Amino acid sequence: MFFSKNLRDVDHCFFSRIGGCSEKKYSSLNCGKGSNDNHLFVEDNLKIIHKYFNLPRSKLITMYQTHSNICKIVEPKLRHKEYKCDGIVTKHRDIILSVLTADCAPILFFDRKKLIIGACHAGWRGALNGIIENTLSSMKLLGANINNISCSIGPCIGQSSYEVKFDFYKLFFDKSIKNKQFFIRINEDKYQFSLKNFITCKLEEQGVGNIDTVNIDTYKDEYLCFSYRRSLHKKEDDYGRMISTITIKGNHS
Repeated sequence: MFFSKNLRDVDHCFFSRIGGCSEKKYSSLNCGKGSNDNHLFVEDNLKIIHKYFNLPRSKLITMYQTHSNICKIVEPKLRHKEYKCDGIVTKHRDIILSVLTADCAPILFFDRKKLIIGACHAGWRGALNGIIENTLSSMKLLGANINNISCSIGPCIGQSSYEVKFDFYKLFFDKSIKNKQFFIRINEDKYQFSLKNFITCKLEEQGVGNIDTVNIDTYKDEYLCFSYRRSLHKKEDDYGRMISTITIKGNHS
């Protein structure tokens, strides 16, 4: 488990891959319902998550993530619906917002004065196309003030592990010349990309001043983290997903 000093005033947790019941390549806390893992194991793992917060399963909100820039507001009466999006926010207590990742960055948000929380799944595509901006906008729709929002970027793939080709680099360069700063050039067709630094810049541009990061490279730390890219390099046909969570408990004051 990983925690953020920025979010010490709210219940949250970036869970590692350790502590569940899944086996083999999914070992052990695989919370990815979209994986090919035994669905009973996944549900047992999700049970561990909601019990950690001492809340029922119905309070744990998961997303069907598609690397989109869509963020949705979670209301108690709608919590049983499927959230096909990559960002969720709420002002209600005892609702656990969650993000599933395996190299992409989970970001957790908290407005400490208005008691509004948010969570988003920020891979390169979502981050480039506005998931961070849309998550913050949804929080502001609920009454959040950007000056009161703290956030934490959870474990994600590190720059030294994230080798990309020129066409990838060009997508960012064409968006803004300043995006060059997030790449290290290896040769004419190979670069290394810093997802974490790109996300941090996006957050700063939106006015978020209180940002911290969990400095774990998901690709390198196989013991603690699932990694999509590592599974590709190992020629595995699937991979597990870690879960990151935030909730405002009913007794929060």
